[in-house]
Amino acid sequence: MFHVQIKPFIFVAIACLFTAGTVTTQAQVAPSARRGQLAITAGGMFSAFQPDYAGNGIAKAGPNELFGIGAYVDVHLRRWVEVEAEGRWNRFNEYLSISQDNYLIGPKVPIHEFRFMHATPYGKFLIGMTNMNFEYDYAYGRFTTVAYGGGVDLKLSKRLSYRPVDFEYQQMPNWVRGTLSPYGFSTGFGYRIF
Repeated sequence: MFHVQIKPFIFVAIACLFTAGTVTTQAQVAPSARRGQLAITAGGMFSAFQPDYAGNGIAKAGPNELFGIGAYVDVHLRRWVEVEAEGRWNRFNEYLSISQDNYLIGPKVPIHEFRFMHATPYGKFLIGMTNMNFEYDYAYGRFTTVAYGGGVDLKLSKRLSYRPVDFEYQQMPNWVRGTLSPYGFSTGFGYRIF
């Protein structure tokens, strides 16, 4: 009699564990597969930057902000790992013909995905170079640049995204006289290629 009662219990327990395992496996497989896919987004942006240079070889805030256009490419490798490459050409609203063009690449880390707003704040660390034109076009230089930043991406549709704000603080440690520290904001739209 003892054996008769245990057998149905064992059968029911094994059936429940098998069913729970199957349901759990199905629930986890689909999202993991979608999140692990390679995705590439390309976009354009408009920028406003304080060049931290007003002429005479001295690093100080300039009287004009530089405005520019740019492009970026985000490569989404895993849920928390992305790589961003960007080019920015700050050549509008120049003071004494001073301009700065940036070419940067580095890791971008999504901080959290807000499903109800379709918003993803992120942080990034980029490294590359800046081509700088000095006052009155008397000199031109290329400087190693490190950028720390962050912002937010809003998903508008399956392929279209809007970047309302992207902040960057840049440092050029090998600048002519010490370190130059431009900073600014960008905004733009992106399109997911695949």
